[in-house]
Formats: sequence, structure tokens, C-alpha cells
Amino acid sequence: MVLLANSLTTPAIGTIFWTTLIFGLFFLILAKFAWKPILSAVKARDEMIKGSLESAEKARKDMLKLQSDNEAILRKAREEREGILKEARDIRDKLILEAKGKATEEAEKLIEKARIGIEGEKRKALAEIREQVTTLSVEIASKIVGEKLRQTGEQDKLIDNYLKEIDFTKN
Repeated sequence: MVLLANSLTTPAIGTIFWTTLIFGLFFLILAKFAWKPILSAVKARDEMIKGSLESAEKARKDMLKLQSDNEAILRKAREEREGILKEARDIRDKLILEAKGKATEEAEKLIEKARIGIEGEKRKALAEIREQVTTLSVEIASKIVGEKLRQTGEQDKLIDNYLKEIDFTKN
């Protein structure tokens, strides 16, 4: 064991020479054939990672822009909705006012028509009453005149009294 431990801690000069020579040849072969493809693959991967990071950053910025655009569109849509609702309320109120105005106007027309009809009926009733009163008056007068005519001098007095009592200003 002592021999083994000694050889490992202090290698022989030949071992160092051959190890160095093999390592150098291995390094030259790697440098000639393997380093360029490995470095180009690493470089390509590095560029792909950078491109992915750039496109991710661009996508993040686009997403933020789309989000702000969406918020602006939503805000505009809300404003338009509020405007449409306000316009609808205004139209509704206007239609209600118009309907109330038409109803009031129609009611006034009906009331006026009824008033005119009542006035006409009143005039007809008064005319009928006057006609009946006139008829009765004529009948009474004819009876009275018939009796008074029997008395000859009273006829002229009676006509004068009746003419004085009649009011010509009444309709």
C-alpha cells in the first residue's frame, strides 16, 4: 500500500509526458473538429434564447397594449350605452309628456263638446218650456178674453195690461 500511495502522489515523468501528449492531441482534435459545431450550436441556442426573450417582451408589450385598448373600448362602450340609455329615457319622457298633452287636449275637447251639447239641450228645453208656457198663456188668455169680451169695455184695458206685463227683452 505504501507503494501504491507513493506512486499516485508522485507520478513518474513518463506518465506526465504521455498524459500531456494525449491531452494535447485530444485538445487539437476537439479544436479542429468539435469546437466549431459546439460553439455554433451554443451561439445558435443563445441567439434563439435572445430571440425568444425579445419576442416574449414584444408579446408582453402587445398584451399590455391590447389590454389598454380593450379597457378603452369597454369604457367607450359603457359611455355609448349610457348615452343610448339617456336618449331612451329622454324619448320615453317626451312621449309620456306628449301623450299627457294629447290626453289633456282630448279631454278638454270632450268637455267642451259636452258643454256645448248641454247648452244646446238647455236651449231646446227652454224653448220647449217657452212654447208650452206660450200655449198655456194663449189658452188662458183666450178663456179670459172670451169672458172679458162679454163685458165690452174691459177688452182694451186688458190688452194694455198684458202688453205692459210682457218683457220683450227676454230671449
